[in-house]
Amino acid sequence: MPRAVWSGTVAFGLVSVPVRMYAAVQESDLRFHWVHLTDSGRIGYEKVCKLDGKPVADDEIAKAYELPDGELVTLSDEDFDAAAAETTRTIQISDFVPLEQIDPIYFERTFYLGPDEGGEPVYGLLARAMEESGLVALATYVMRERKNLGCLRVRDGVLTLAKMYFHDEIRPADDVATPARKVGERELDMALELVRSFAGDFDPERYRDTYREKLLDVIEAKRRGERPRRFVEPEEEAPPDLLEALRASVEEAKRRGAPARPRRERPSGRRGRTQSRSGGR
Repeated sequence: MPRAVWSGTVAFGLVSVPVRMYAAVQESDLRFHWVHLTDSGRIGYEKVCKLDGKPVADDEIAKAYELPDGELVTLSDEDFDAAAAETTRTIQISDFVPLEQIDPIYFERTFYLGPDEGGEPVYGLLARAMEESGLVALATYVMRERKNLGCLRVRDGVLTLAKMYFHDEIRPADDVATPARKVGERELDMALELVRSFAGDFDPERYRDTYREKLLDVIEAKRRGERPRRFVEPEEEAPPDLLEALRASVEEAKRRGAPARPRRERPSGRRGRTQSRSGGR
């Protein structure tokens, strides 16, 4: 059983569900140490003032916020305490909404919520009600002295809480949106055919972190004293224009045996919609 990272209650109306929070994701990034090449000693770092170049003791270091004009405002622990959210152990549900109305860009990280001791009946009731309604819950909660926004949903009968970004944290796409251009009918038809040739249902097990796997192979080869071989992708000649690129891509998909696959019908009713999408990165 994983260690709970938080415990409290889920509250909707006058109903409270005692829960424990568990990490739902275990990232697979490899972690490395900086070492001295001559003796493999680990590298440490000193905190140095950039003005005089001298090391600084921990009790002489403070956090400061830089204003737009460059002025620095130094903050103490008491200043941060004054801004901290009121301590509470409640995930307070405010709204139930359709999941498809939430842009995935708002989702940050997902946690499992398991029932705390004695809370199994009301936990099961909330999960069943959410499954039957086809809705997810928007809620606020306090964790590490900060108020957070979250999305509660049901996954395989278990409540999950996806930490969300607040609206003002999402950057507008105005600065990166591409200018509108006229799309040719032939190019569009070919692009749609290419999309259909790859269409299917989402199967997460098809996707693997091949970089991590190759890096582990390199590490094992180095441990054995071998020199790892570097794979170089062969360069392919670029098609002369967009239409030719699309046509070549469709032909390549056909050669690889990837004909258009009919999409399986999703389960009818509300329960299927609730479990069809993931709420986290």
